[in-house]
Amino acid sequence: MKSLQTWSLLVLTLPTENATARMRFWRALKARGCAVLRDGIYLLPYSEERENVLRELSVAIGESGGTAHLLRAPSLDASQEAEFRALFDRTDEFDGFIRALAEARKTVSGQSAADLTKLLRRLRKDYETIVAIDYFPGEATTRAEVAWQDFVAHVDTVLSPGEPHAADRAIRSLSASDYQGRTWATRRRLWVDRVASAWLIRRFIDRDASFIWLTSPDACPANVLGFDFDGAAFTHVGERVTFEVLLASFGLDSDPALLRLGVMVHSLDVGGASVPEAVGFEAIMAGTRERAADDDQLLDSMSPVLDAMYLHFAGSEKGSDTGGRP
Repeated sequence: MKSLQTWSLLVLTLPTENATARMRFWRALKARGCAVLRDGIYLLPYSEERENVLRELSVAIGESGGTAHLLRAPSLDASQEAEFRALFDRTDEFDGFIRALAEARKTVSGQSAADLTKLLRRLRKDYETIVAIDYFPGEATTRAEVAWQDFVAHVDTVLSPGEPHAADRAIRSLSASDYQGRTWATRRRLWVDRVASAWLIRRFIDRDASFIWLTSPDACPANVLGFDFDGAAFTHVGERVTFEVLLASFGLDSDPALLRLGVMVHSLDVGGASVPEAVGFEAIMAGTRERAADDDQLLDSMSPVLDAMYLHFAGSEKGSDTGGRP
């Protein structure tokens, strides 16, 4: 028999003479997705983390002149559990988010890369805010996830038309000495993975590399090394984006700083775990792309940024090796 849900209950009286504190506590309860059983009684499905947050909140309420008591109890029966769970139904929030995506989709084609980046960041924050308090995921959760992934994919096609599909093949170990003074080609209007890959090629693989920016992958000459498009010599393989494939191909994945850069590029290109510096890099990339006259200028402008980030990550790794001591 399935065990019944345990709940955390916060019974409180907010301070009557401190409107600012009342509003702050109300917003904190709302941000945590607390359900209201009646005035002054708030409910959350129990977890140690959520209960600790409520405990800290109850202390703050007491210090501000109110009263708060934190209790824990299971549902009495399946009927009561269903009643309580219904209080956490996020269907309306998810449906509202899906409508916001539909409206935003109408404006995507006319926006700059910088504006699209801001739009995507704002909508991602809205989505993650709802997901964080979606304690009992259901059909609405699935609908919203599908709509969100579809919207992200649509924006990606605008920012990076011709984005490659992941190839299912082994990554061969190669020697950089066999790839000197070559011509490399990728899709024009560089974005994160392509600009980072071009920087990596010129900085660590082929210092005399020259580049061709393709209007279409089909336009890639036969004697040129393509990267980051379907059928290219170097492109997405499995879970790895092109930058990570180049690291693995040329034995550069033993460099912790390059691996940190790889994590950042991966997250900005296809999602996943990130590093704190990713948002700043994305903003610089978007702004630089708007200002650059062409992709040569874009690469020239972004290369010092990537140099600086590489040194930053290298310094971070050295700091961690010495416990943070210089």
